Amino acid sequence: MTIDTLISNHNLSVSAATVVKSFDSDNFKESVMDTYARFPIALERGAGCRVWDSTGKEYLDLVAGIATCTLGHAHPAMVETVTRQIQTLHHVSNLFYIPVQGQLAQWLVQHSCAEKVFLCNSGAEANEAAIKLARKYAHTVQKIEHPVMLTANASFHGRTLATITATGQPKYQKNFAPLVPGFHYVPYNEIQAIEAAISELDEGDRAVSAILLEPLQGEGGVRPGEVAYFQAIRRICDETGILLILDEVQAGMGRTGKLWGYENLGIEPDIFTSAKGLGGGIPIGAMMCKQHCDVFAPGDHASTFGGNPFACAVALTVCETLAKENLLENVSARGEQLRTGLRALAAKYPALITDVRGWGLIHGMELAADSEITAADVVKAAIAEGLLLVPAGAKVLRFVPPLIVTETEVNLALQILEKAIAAVQA
Repeated sequence: MTIDTLISNHNLSVSAATVVKSFDSDNFKESVMDTYARFPIALERGAGCRVWDSTGKEYLDLVAGIATCTLGHAHPAMVETVTRQIQTLHHVSNLFYIPVQGQLAQWLVQHSCAEKVFLCNSGAEANEAAIKLARKYAHTVQKIEHPVMLTANASFHGRTLATITATGQPKYQKNFAPLVPGFHYVPYNEIQAIEAAISELDEGDRAVSAILLEPLQGEGGVRPGEVAYFQAIRRICDETGILLILDEVQAGMGRTGKLWGYENLGIEPDIFTSAKGLGGGIPIGAMMCKQHCDVFAPGDHASTFGGNPFACAVALTVCETLAKENLLENVSARGEQLRTGLRALAAKYPALITDVRGWGLIHGMELAADSEITAADVVKAAIAEGLLLVPAGAKVLRFVPPLIVTETEVNLALQILEKAIAAVQA
């Protein structure tokens, strides 16, 4: 697909004034904190599922801002909404009613099991809000003096102090002690571990107030939840009054082929969170819950920027475009195509690739533990060939393209990936 065809397909235009500029990484590093291990390219513009770097090189983007650019880059519907809203009203305080905030919340309620919505700016903030809501519920409804939340090993819930404590990966917690009390970790997809933890922690006074899980672990290696596991947890929560909280920051908003990850598991959470794909790349987060656990009152929680007119208008456009362009159908079809292609590569390179797993357009390809080749090695080789991928741990490649990705683009990505695999094994 040529750049002209891509632009035509997405009704996009590139200004004649677009100029490739030089980029100085050393100058960048002089002022920007060194908190990311960045790959050595500087991205400057995008259209659809393609991006271009500061040298003018084109890449097929299967990262999408790490499962964030739902509609790809420069989607006409988003461009129109951004332009209109910035010319109308972009920010006011939540001390006043914000009509489009209500419209977005209503859409989310109508298209999920939620009955109430709190809007913020990111996944970490959404999960922080869920943790706070669960804490207040524990004290005011469950009457638990020292509540404990169960979370999973290899999980990821954000970078605030509470959410890195909830995250069951010690590497994210290193050097940030003292951590927030009230969290206990269990293996993922092991129901006996949940039962044992509740029995142990509840001996004497009741302690377990909530269980926080991802329906599919993203940063933990793209590991889908098992249906029987989640249904058993739902039964336990129903029997005990424990809250079930699902972190849908990465799996939600159509990424799995369903609007929400929990729909793949045949259960409904009490509380769940969204961010990433909700705004299609514009920062926004949401914490949603059922009526029975909506215990926040004025002053309990807040956000200066959360639910502002600009972010809400864009998010509402993303939500409506998902339906208008039948993107869930595309996610299912392209996900099956991607999975089939990755499994064919696994069959061709069995000594290197040990597993392919995922739902919809979030897939992981696991590399052999005894191989010297890492996920980062393959990512670097893919970048050299014009394909953007992202690791999910040292040995897992993650595939999270925009939900608009085409059949032709998936085939091209698989072809480039095979070149990259051949290159790292040479």
